[in-house]
Amino acid sequence: MSAGTERDTESTGEGRALVLRTSPATPAAAVLLLHGGREEGPEPPPLVNLPALRMRPFAAAVARATRGRDVLVAEVRYRHRGWNGSRCDAARDAEAALARLRGLTGDVPVVLVGHSMGGRAALRAAGAPLVHGVVALAPWCPPGEPVDHLAGRRLYLLHDEADRVTSAAGSWEFVRRSRLAGADATAIPMSTGGHAMLRGAGAWHRRTAALVTSLVTRD
Repeated sequence: MSAGTERDTESTGEGRALVLRTSPATPAAAVLLLHGGREEGPEPPPLVNLPALRMRPFAAAVARATRGRDVLVAEVRYRHRGWNGSRCDAARDAEAALARLRGLTGDVPVVLVGHSMGGRAALRAAGAPLVHGVVALAPWCPPGEPVDHLAGRRLYLLHDEADRVTSAAGSWEFVRRSRLAGADATAIPMSTGGHAMLRGAGAWHRRTAALVTSLVTRD
């Protein structure tokens, strides 16, 4: 499938589907985007899902920035709208999506890009062997999030300190702890955007695309 096309590919087991945004014949790398959600929400995401729509410009920016590099760009679809406590539904779906992605691409390096709950899910799933790095956008990083699995991973956490939904201080603390665990983690304060990343959206899109490009071209 060529760049600019789109289709769903159903996964098995616990995962639901991947939406492929670009799919070169022989991928050299892959980028998986994970949108936000709610703390609690056992119901499926709605058909018109604003958190998922918010990630479309990021997918487009990544696809443009990696054009010609044979990078597959895909989005994960969750089974449930929320994280749902100890069930960690979004993280489980991220892991299932990674397994499905490996079936499509083989053993190529993967970069995860997640917003809010999707950022938490991306960081949780980043211990998978093929994950080289994570770009987490205004991620939900509550105290005590596990970090030991992140050794050797490159992490970028972007946050506007004016965010009133998720905590930038929580992101910076997560960066500190993940460094102690052996991750190459960087905190990137954003000057505007709040949680929804709407004001100054172009800066978020460009920064994310540049970071992803650096990760997929990293030796």
